[in-house]
Amino acid sequence: MYQILASAAETAGETAESGFWDTVRGIGLEFMQNTGLAVVRTIAFLILGLIVIKIVQSITRSVSLKSSKLDNSAATFVISVVTVILYVALIIVLITSLGFSTAGIIAGFSAVALAVALALKDSLGSLANGVIIIFTKPFKKGDYVQINEYDGLVQDIRLFNTKILTYSNEEIIIPNSEILSTKIINYSAMPLRRVVVNVPIPYDCDTAQTRKIILGCVASYKHTVRTPAPSVILKEYADSALIFSARAWVRNENYWDTLYDLNDLIFNELKKNGISIPFNRLDVQLLPGSDGTSEKIQTVGTRRTKAESARKGEGK
Repeated sequence: MYQILASAAETAGETAESGFWDTVRGIGLEFMQNTGLAVVRTIAFLILGLIVIKIVQSITRSVSLKSSKLDNSAATFVISVVTVILYVALIIVLITSLGFSTAGIIAGFSAVALAVALALKDSLGSLANGVIIIFTKPFKKGDYVQINEYDGLVQDIRLFNTKILTYSNEEIIIPNSEILSTKIINYSAMPLRRVVVNVPIPYDCDTAQTRKIILGCVASYKHTVRTPAPSVILKEYADSALIFSARAWVRNENYWDTLYDLNDLIFNELKKNGISIPFNRLDVQLLPGSDGTSEKIQTVGTRRTKAESARKGEGK
């Protein structure tokens, strides 16, 4: 009897052990056939996807930077957009490979995106304007522009704002949403720019001689181009002087040097030829007071130039 019980217990133990290992073996086979295969497949997709992203990034960067239609800002934006799209596509592929449904994830992402869009509508407006600026190119990096009351060199065009550096070395950050809604003057858009110098001349001067002197200064200056030709015109009869306007065309990068140099050259050349620049003077009369002393009285409306006083014979 004892032997029978011992034999039955041994048989039951072998059966239990065999069932345990069969269960472990079944779990292992199921893991390898389903979950394990999904994990291995996902890892393979991840490695392959990263390699594809690097290759596409390299090709996009090479094509964008070499394109004559895209500047550096536009090329950088294109590369960033392509990179984001590729990574989003890779994430969706990996989630699908693991066996999860992407419908719920996409729905949740859409809800989050809508909430973020409503909270950041002003920033997204600047982003959209930044994209428009990058691709329509009303100005580019290095251009000298005036936006509202600010003027300076464009240092950087970003997605949300544009950085301008003034000639006083002041950095100005302007939101892109303000740029496209206001007037923009791009002084660097054309290769040539006209320099205009207004010169006041006394009424008693010889206009032909004065025009010849000023035109000689403008035409002989080193940065003045020959076509279009420089010119000098009698622009205006002002209250105290004749206003001559000297006009010269120069290359854009030489504008400021030409403007300041011509002011200096014209003044010195006129002075050398005995033509003075008129300036305002205030006539003062000295009238005797009640006690016989002189009393100084400023007469009204007698602000004239030195040239006018000489012409009228009024002396000092």
